[in-house]
Amino acid sequence: MQLKRIIVHGRLNANLKSHLAGQSGREFIFATDDTLTQALLDTADAFVGFRLVPGFSYEHLKWIHCLGAGVDNVVQWLDPSTQTIVTRTTGPFGQKIAEYSLSYILRDVQCHDVFASEQRRQRWNPVAPGILAKQRILVFGTGDIGKRVAEVLAFFGATIVGVSRSGGQDARFSQVFSIQEIMGPIGADILAGVGYIINTLPLTKETEKIFDDALFCRCEGAMFINVGRGGSVDMDALVRALNASCIRHAVLDVFDEEPLSQTSPIWRHENILVTPHISAVTTAEEAAACLVETARLLESGAHPVSNRVDLRKGY
Repeated sequence: MQLKRIIVHGRLNANLKSHLAGQSGREFIFATDDTLTQALLDTADAFVGFRLVPGFSYEHLKWIHCLGAGVDNVVQWLDPSTQTIVTRTTGPFGQKIAEYSLSYILRDVQCHDVFASEQRRQRWNPVAPGILAKQRILVFGTGDIGKRVAEVLAFFGATIVGVSRSGGQDARFSQVFSIQEIMGPIGADILAGVGYIINTLPLTKETEKIFDDALFCRCEGAMFINVGRGGSVDMDALVRALNASCIRHAVLDVFDEEPLSQTSPIWRHENILVTPHISAVTTAEEAAACLVETARLLESGAHPVSNRVDLRKGY
């Protein structure tokens, strides 16, 4: 495979130019929504971006590379039978998301908000903090990101239970259940005693709005952290769960529509903390390094390419 003419699209363009300069034998064309045309795509070998721009045909391309870890904004526009190779950016996303999740769990376990509130009232109230070693944490998604989250949290002695598409066991988790099991009769038993739920799942037809009333109503006051995809959560169901104390607090980094609308009541909910999709930011340096290495592997005919996306699975 030869990849000589590559269109690069999106918000990282300005920073990517310097990192991609001097790539021998390759021409990088930096495009925006306004400058991208079908004629331009028809002359290219590859397209690189965080998403595909609707209204264009990409099927003739040899390669499509997603600059982020999530690929739903690419996969949804492609026929699963296409011969185009689709890959995604890999890097220290698992470590970043593990540290993001750890920071909010520790904040909760160590009662930071309680003591900040007591300080404002000038009250001396020695509430005893908890410890991570006594926590049962449920991680949805046992891919690279979920595995690293499990490793980091297990280091502190927490019991980490995984949920995956297949339910295949993995040594990083004390036990792994399938999505079908968590949604079935034994789901209530699995969720019993869980203090924290972390979603790292990709967005597929199977995971769309998987976090709904049926799942949330089985929770017993857990904190919910979403670092997966916004579309996997029924936000109305989450608010109902918070109001019913099935979920006591939510930390949300991803949303179905981003930026989050100024009129959204989520901003003002006292038990929701919003962050602007920053739990695993792709830097220009990381994106360029993965792009160049993936292109090299594809051109050399390497098999398998570890960051290749299975279009039928959607991740």
